[in-house]
Amino acid sequence: MKALTYLLFAFLLCGSLTFSKETGFTQEDRERLIRLETTLKVFMEQVDKRFEQMDKRITELREDMNKRFEQVDKRFEQVDKRFEQINNELNRLVNIMVGIFAGQIALVVAVIGFAYWDRRTIIRKAREDTIEYLEREGKLRKLVEALREKAKTDKELEAILKKYGLM
Repeated sequence: MKALTYLLFAFLLCGSLTFSKETGFTQEDRERLIRLETTLKVFMEQVDKRFEQMDKRITELREDMNKRFEQVDKRFEQVDKRFEQINNELNRLVNIMVGIFAGQIALVVAVIGFAYWDRRTIIRKAREDTIEYLEREGKLRKLVEALREKAKTDKELEAILKKYGLM
């Protein structure tokens, strides 16, 4: 029994020695951790550089987009100004055309009015001249004088001529 106890004790001692070797932190493990840390640092630096590059690129893209939007805004402003100019020119052209049309209407009305006034005046004057001529030199005058002569002897004819204002 003593031998069995020694054997069991030896076995436990050996077992603990083997466990302690496996659980221990060796130089090889340390070197591996150092290499892993170095690789991780390099990877982190590369990731940081990529993020910085991405930030720069995003900033550049944002600036480029802002410039383009500003250019588009300027172009819209130019188009708006051009539309205003065209609208003003069209309004001015319409006003000129209305003025010309109104002037032509006024001219036509004036010409028609003048023609009407002129014709009335000429016709009135021609009528007066014709009546005066007929009374002075026409056969009607001679007829009225002949009737007046006859009325001196005929009382009925004299009454008729007086009634019409020829005596």
